[in-house]
Amino acid sequence: MPEPEREPVREHEPPGENGPVRESEPVREGEPVRETGAVRETGARGPLTRADDGARAGAEARTGGGARPGGGVADGPGRLLVAVYAVFALAAGARAGVQIATAFSEAPVAYLLSAFAAAVYVLATVALARGGRTSFRIAVAACSTELVGVLAVGTLSVADPAAFPDDSVWSMYGRGYGFVPLVLPVLGLLWLRRTARRGGGTPAGGGRPVDGGV
Repeated sequence: MPEPEREPVREHEPPGENGPVRESEPVREGEPVRETGAVRETGARGPLTRADDGARAGAEARTGGGARPGGGVADGPGRLLVAVYAVFALAAGARAGVQIATAFSEAPVAYLLSAFAAAVYVLATVALARGGRTSFRIAVAACSTELVGVLAVGTLSVADPAAFPDDSVWSMYGRGYGFVPLVLPVLGLLWLRRTARRGGGTPAGGGRPVDGGV
């Protein structure tokens, strides 16, 4: 008579760090060796981590999350630019407020233009100080509007002085303020362009940073 199969002797595993001693299960012939949970988890964790990193990097490249556009606008010389814009916002706003309150009927166009200039200066000041993609676009739009306004109003005031019985902030290209209103938007746009390039992006579509840059 054939002898019955004997069950292999169970060997004791050395004590582990995470639990008591476990007895190894008998291994039958022809049965594939099963991987433990720790091995499966270790083998799968590496590729998942690399895939997650790649997906996260791709999402940041598409949304610009890797670098904040305009995040360095108020750094270095940008702080001086923000300070000058803040001074002009206060000066133009105070002047327009007094003129509209006391003598609006004398030169309504000039006084309304001064109030509009003050609003543009306030918008540019806040956008330059805050930084970020949205603020970068607002700053570009504000500086562009300011440049167009001072050129248009300056040209009209020179061509037809009678249309401006009293000066606005942009009359005669900002002569009443030492032509600073003419120079300021140019400096603002140049600084925004510099920060966009320094951040890794290139200005496109009206100054919008691409490639996740500033």
